[in-house]
Amino acid sequence: MSNADLENAIMAFGERCSNISRIYSIGRSVNGFPLWVIEISDKPGREEPEPAFKYIGNVHGDEPVGRELLIRLANWLCDNYVKDPLAKLIVKNVHLHILPSMNPDGFALRKRGNAKNIDLNRDFPDQFFAINDLEDVRQPETKAIMRWLRRIQFTASASLHGGALVANYPWDGTQDKRREYYASPDDETFQLLAGVYSHAHYNMSKSKEFPGGITNGAAWYPIYGGMQDWNYIHAGCFELTLEISDNKWPNASELSTIWEYNRMSMLNLVATTVKTGIHGRIFSSDTGRALPASIKIKELNQTVKAGRLFADYHRLLVPGVKYQVTASSPGYKSKSTTIYLEEEATTGDFILEPESNSVGGVVETGCPCSVNSKNRFEVVDILAHPQMEISLVIIVALAFLLLLYKRKLCFSLRKHRQLAVPKRPILV
Repeated sequence: MSNADLENAIMAFGERCSNISRIYSIGRSVNGFPLWVIEISDKPGREEPEPAFKYIGNVHGDEPVGRELLIRLANWLCDNYVKDPLAKLIVKNVHLHILPSMNPDGFALRKRGNAKNIDLNRDFPDQFFAINDLEDVRQPETKAIMRWLRRIQFTASASLHGGALVANYPWDGTQDKRREYYASPDDETFQLLAGVYSHAHYNMSKSKEFPGGITNGAAWYPIYGGMQDWNYIHAGCFELTLEISDNKWPNASELSTIWEYNRMSMLNLVATTVKTGIHGRIFSSDTGRALPASIKIKELNQTVKAGRLFADYHRLLVPGVKYQVTASSPGYKSKSTTIYLEEEATTGDFILEPESNSVGGVVETGCPCSVNSKNRFEVVDILAHPQMEISLVIIVALAFLLLLYKRKLCFSLRKHRQLAVPKRPILV
């Protein structure tokens, strides 16, 4: 498809499948072509306490297979979400965002870089070297991706490339630029995700060059300024780089076969965001509101932020391991619990209590509710009168009952499956 054909295909999809999709643009290329995105969900455009996943194709202009496969993926989901269990699971439980072409200008020129001949997969800020740190010099396509991740909190992601057949995971570079295995804090989880893709593929896992069809990026060949590492470091998004075709620009007649080879891999990778890991929400005990909180795993040096609206978190982890999970929010006492993660996902909701200062007052938590200093003193004066003693006794009794209730409600773990019977609550 030409860029015009691709745009028409996206708009046609939006009209045909409007009940489960919306079409939007995250910006424009150097030459002004819109970077169109397809969102697929049973509630497109609405924020929900669900994981978000994104696919990005055509990062390199001369690798167009990804853009073709992503349009086919969108149409397959639209055609099958009513009757296919996997398609239904994705549409009902994930917000899937598909950017078929990140580099439409490079595609039109049939070259790797964009219209300014910049490799977009070397244009992101790097953790090891001071490159691409000035926003003004970044390419508009790169800026669009970075703005996108500030607006939407993606749990996981993958970009589609060509020229090899392997699932690549972080880190992509090393501190001394040597070619060697360089593991991220979530190395085992990344291996799990890469393996999900590889083993569902027709023959990727049978690779003789890459054991199991997966590779650490730096062990293959180090790169710097890559999109994959930036996603993980700055957005908490678990991104893979998927090489899905040995031939970068195959004949169009081969696309149906390449699609069939990759279809289950693409579906299974998205579904992994709800099938494994620890998921939940974080609330305030005093107001019941969702908190601007974060989740940290003691064994791993990587923090995942909860969603801004619903305070939902989706922490991908390797099953069969015991984890110490800590929920934290400014102005609240952190709370920890130990979870043994089985094969299926587990749900854990945290209720955090406000911190108290040295004189017994509650630390400000950023809630909309507030009381000025004068009103606080007036309350103290009123409670000092003898006739308020009975009221104080009642208040203390109610507070005690509330504390007992909160202890029962504090934390619960249950299997993350629809209509499942929850496990016995664990108090934290």
